[in-house]
Amino acid sequence: MPETLDLYIRADGQFAVRQYESSEPVLAAAAAERIASAFAGGPGRGLMHLVTAELKTVLPPGLSFARAFARDYVTALCHLGDLPSDVSIAVPEAGVLSRWVLEAPALLGLEYLDADALAVAWRALEASLRAAADSAGESPRTHLHTLNPLWRLVGRVTFHLAENKRDERHPFAFLATYVAEMSRGGQAQHLPLGEALKVYAGAAERKRLVSLLTPIRDAAERLPWVRALLESGDLYHPLAWSAAEAYRLLRDAPLLEQSGLAVRVPDWWHAGKTARPQVTVSLGTQAPAVLGAAALLDFSVGVTLDGEALSEAELRQLAQAADGLVRLRGRWVEADGEKLAAALEHWRTVARGAATGGLSFYEGMRLLAGAAAGAALTELPEPLREWSGIEAGPGLRARLERLRHPEAEPDPVQAGVIATLRPYQMTGVKWLSLMSELGLGACLADDMGLGKTVQVIALLAARTRTGRTGPNLVVAPASLLANWQNEIARFAPTLRTFVAHPAESDLDLNSPAALRRALQGIDVTITTYGLIARCEALRTQSWDVLVLDEAQAIKNPGTRQARAVKTLKGRARIALTGTPIENRLSDLWSLFDFLNPGLLGSARAFTDTAKRLAKSPESYAPLRRLVQPYILRRLKTDRRVIADLPEKTELNAYCGLTREQAALYQRCVRELARTLERTDGIARRGAVLAHLMQLKQICNHPAQWAGEARCAPERSGKFLRLAELCAELAERQARVLVFTQFREIIAPLEAHLEGIFGRPGLTLHGGTAVRERQRLVERFQREDGPPFFILSLKAGGTGLNLTAAAHVIHFDRWWNPAVENQATDRAFRIGQRRNVLVHKFICRGTIEEKIAALIEAKQGLAEELLGEGAERLLTEMSDAELLSMVALDLNKACEA
Repeated sequence: MPETLDLYIRADGQFAVRQYESSEPVLAAAAAERIASAFAGGPGRGLMHLVTAELKTVLPPGLSFARAFARDYVTALCHLGDLPSDVSIAVPEAGVLSRWVLEAPALLGLEYLDADALAVAWRALEASLRAAADSAGESPRTHLHTLNPLWRLVGRVTFHLAENKRDERHPFAFLATYVAEMSRGGQAQHLPLGEALKVYAGAAERKRLVSLLTPIRDAAERLPWVRALLESGDLYHPLAWSAAEAYRLLRDAPLLEQSGLAVRVPDWWHAGKTARPQVTVSLGTQAPAVLGAAALLDFSVGVTLDGEALSEAELRQLAQAADGLVRLRGRWVEADGEKLAAALEHWRTVARGAATGGLSFYEGMRLLAGAAAGAALTELPEPLREWSGIEAGPGLRARLERLRHPEAEPDPVQAGVIATLRPYQMTGVKWLSLMSELGLGACLADDMGLGKTVQVIALLAARTRTGRTGPNLVVAPASLLANWQNEIARFAPTLRTFVAHPAESDLDLNSPAALRRALQGIDVTITTYGLIARCEALRTQSWDVLVLDEAQAIKNPGTRQARAVKTLKGRARIALTGTPIENRLSDLWSLFDFLNPGLLGSARAFTDTAKRLAKSPESYAPLRRLVQPYILRRLKTDRRVIADLPEKTELNAYCGLTREQAALYQRCVRELARTLERTDGIARRGAVLAHLMQLKQICNHPAQWAGEARCAPERSGKFLRLAELCAELAERQARVLVFTQFREIIAPLEAHLEGIFGRPGLTLHGGTAVRERQRLVERFQREDGPPFFILSLKAGGTGLNLTAAAHVIHFDRWWNPAVENQATDRAFRIGQRRNVLVHKFICRGTIEEKIAALIEAKQGLAEELLGEGAERLLTEMSDAELLSMVALDLNKACEA
């Protein structure tokens, strides 16, 4: 026989559950146990089963009695609101409890059931509910509502609005109800509010009546029409309402709910989604072949309902609408004739202006972004936003859809590119190609290490292979000239390059004729921001694609450098930067003044916009929507990108030398030459190693070579490069390991980085006690750990787990790949979940660059050739070879 359970009373007056066999429908044992524990003051989970009628099984009489008793407790809670921590719901009066005793079924142990036992059970229910609510982090009443939302209605007034199709003058009906309790079937029982005045007329029920009517009084203080209904007594009777009266409730429903009232309205009314006629503005039915500043868009205005044009008769009906609701095409729609007419007149005025001079593409994009017409990026006034809809016509919409989904574009020609592009990189190439075709400036703002350079190189190769007339121009900081040369040679060796820089060419760059001759047959010209500002011939030349690397270099629009770059002429414009906005919103304006001049309006108008946005951040929406199509941003934290990333990416970070460094470097080389003339054997080897050490120190900082304590950042190209890199990391709250082989440079680096990150970091070197090292590692590994950790290569290069950092900087080179890789592996090891970026600092034109080239050229044999380090290899060179290796290339070393 199936087992079932029933409630019984023990001799001590406590409730328990007994088990026996019966042919009654089965009640799950687990559910019954929860019922028993809840009723007896246990964990409380079973309270849900007691009060929500979720157990559809026919219950034995004892459990039915327990559930009914619990329902009374929860009903009392709903009527009185939430329980403060020090307040309990009053136990029912003795007479009520005695009635429960008399109505109890034939329970086992019924002789022990009395008013005191039920009072204990009442308190047990309260304790059970409090425990469950505390565990969920909710108040008792909120927790009850979470278990079953229907209990929200108990003890609460509901305003009902329904259609009344039998009365054209009063097409709506209103009724206020309340819910006194839940039925045994778990349904809310709505009664007319007037009944509450009778049911709760006695003094004993006054608290329930006050709790019931308090939300109405709150609503009456906010809304005059509710106050009028309350004062007249009409609130307690059914009412026939006009469309205007119904709209009043629909419009104020949020305020009614904030006051604590429930509101039930017809299904066709949904705030923010209700059918509403609107003035529809369509831009670009036939989009021009090329977009950009010179493109003009067609402009049309109409009034529609759900995308369908309205007839003149329907427009006249809407114009006369004053009630807020109009029956149109067989259904009720929201309408305001005055606001609709104002919106229509506004857009017709804009259309008349567009008919005479045309609507520019950028003006159209501002409108689509939700900004008002004109140069300033101000949002449309609220009435216009409510009663207007601006959409791209079929032609423009198709173009914009391509920009949003560049992955669907055909693959660009990849002949000549020696690289297997990752999926996100191929998407980037497609996007850049499409933007270039459409004549739109593009900002590739991928996170560092995602391969912005290779994406641009693939684009330039594709355009060259399809017959685009060049040349193309890449403008980069002087420290990145070598990067571009090396990357093009590595990934697209068929591209013919020309480096327009005195360090690479004897050409008179101020001669337009000489420049034209030099560019014959050239695919890519590479130059620096400094050269653009100084050489007019570069500025007057016409280019196919203009590329700005580290485009934050033009963030200050008032500098000579930024003004010069913006005079460049090109068919397509691309900016590469990981930080489109560094410090101020004007950074973004200056960037777009190069990419798409005029899109963000004038500098003065944008400054006014920036000031306004600073006071009201929520109005940034039009600006975000406006610039979004022109910026492609992928992050390493994006799982769709991470899946395609290598585990470790190594980057050469090229640095220039200051004039002081260059002078000291040349002096050291001359001293080495004199020493070589008078030494040999072991003395010669020692002298070479000593001078190599001095050259490394000079490349780091002149103060390190001189033994000075103070290292002013402006005296060292490496310190300046470190500031540029770490400022970006600080902005992203990324953390970094910095390795150096020199203990004496650690303290100056620590002071320098503390100023950049605004927080102190950690240091570890040979003098750090062994027991202290693990404590430092633990501090760094904490989620809120310091932003940087500077380590000497010998002391910190092995044995430490520092996976909290995803960036590794080799401030100076050990010239042994194995040793550097061991240091890098402090972050690049099991437990690291992010892509690791390794930045290797190299001073251009110095021995550092030549050794780096030697290592890269012989990477496959690096362990064999350089197993003891490049220093050992250098000591074995002839005098001429050695001096050639350490000689300074002044043009490369000193930044343009």
